Amino acid sequence: MVDIKDYKNIYFVGIGGISMSGIALILKRWNYNVWGSNNVKSKQTDWVEKQGIKVNIGQVEDNITKDIDLIVYTAAVKEDNPEMVKARKLGIKCVERGEFLGELTKLFKDTIGVAGTHGKTSTTSMLALSFIEAGLDPSIQVGATLNAINGNYRVGNSDYFIIEACEYHNSYHSFKQKSAIVLNVDDDHLDFFKNIGGVEESFEKYVNLLPNDGFLVINRDDKRCYELRNHTKASVITVGKGDDADWYYKNVTYDEEGYPSFDVYHKGRLVDHLTLRIRGVHNIFNCLCCVAMCDAYEIGIDTVKRAILKFTGAERRLEYKGMINGARIYDDYGHHPTEIKATFEGIKHMKYNSSWAVFEAHTFSRLKDHLEEFANSLKDFDNIIVMDIYPARETNIFNIHEEGLIKELEKLNKKAIHISDYNEIASYIKGHVKEGDIVITIGAGNATKIASLLLQ
Repeated sequence: MVDIKDYKNIYFVGIGGISMSGIALILKRWNYNVWGSNNVKSKQTDWVEKQGIKVNIGQVEDNITKDIDLIVYTAAVKEDNPEMVKARKLGIKCVERGEFLGELTKLFKDTIGVAGTHGKTSTTSMLALSFIEAGLDPSIQVGATLNAINGNYRVGNSDYFIIEACEYHNSYHSFKQKSAIVLNVDDDHLDFFKNIGGVEESFEKYVNLLPNDGFLVINRDDKRCYELRNHTKASVITVGKGDDADWYYKNVTYDEEGYPSFDVYHKGRLVDHLTLRIRGVHNIFNCLCCVAMCDAYEIGIDTVKRAILKFTGAERRLEYKGMINGARIYDDYGHHPTEIKATFEGIKHMKYNSSWAVFEAHTFSRLKDHLEEFANSLKDFDNIIVMDIYPARETNIFNIHEEGLIKELEKLNKKAIHISDYNEIASYIKGHVKEGDIVITIGAGNATKIASLLLQ
């Protein structure tokens, strides 16, 4: 436990992370002295520096000095990290990112968290824009750059704080929230949770922390998520695709760009007809969760309708990057089979000739745990290029390799190729892609670099 008011000079180990950078920038706006470090230079570290925060590239013990009051570190930082070792020698207080964000939530009377294994960023974005449109002036912390707020954070002047609530390392158990959305409960982050039972227990504890005057919006169609209604004191609101949910949708249509329109129903009553500027049936559901929470906060459907039309997607969520050889290039953060299926669903209603997936598995353990599911999620793409596995925080103790995924795809009568070199991937695509095709780079690591190389 830390009281943020007791500190003035705060150092962030891993400041290039999307959540870490957002928290650091909020503190800077509150006139704290903030600086930090990152292992590598990136677009995010460049942006943080442009906002006036010093970033040390490389984490060495000399970065840690006696004038630091508090260190905030990411869950990915190892015990033997030189900065952390030096901080402990100097007796500097160290706190993990999730716990620190929890302390931030205590400074607001009404924090709303958006949780779930998939869809948090898009839903947080729609909810945040709806509160802004309603004139409620919320503070915001979101897991991607959102054009509408020109960044991944916003400092408002109200008691509302809207945040992504990540389950990894049980970070969200530190949050003091009034209300929450839980979109789904899936078997991800098994390197930490070990099994789906561990994931379920984590979400159960999360919703149990909500007060009885708060609201919990949950997915009626996800069995594990729906079970959470039995573990909370908050008022439960259900969202789904059928009339057994409090809020549901009907009559979905798509325009030529694949953008959906649909009717919104609440307890059997037609409420309105909405149109999205983002793709995929999963985003219809995400939008409906936003509608449900806004209704609980007495934000009318007309306000939400205006807000969601301003939302054209968050960074790396099926993000349009440009054209090559008359083909459209998109970039997507999906790193779980469920997310990749949603990505394909997002392009299914668009007009195109041939689809290309450039896929980078994120961590060895995740690929091993979901090998068959990854193959199934990729098989509907016409052309598949497999990149080297992105290790993130892991070493390959799992005996899993890119060829394993290719063999799994072959079992499904689907051909894929493995290319390691980024420039070679870009050259291959440039030499084979045709006018009217769609290329999507998919993954939470370096896959995004391929999209940039293609457009050079």
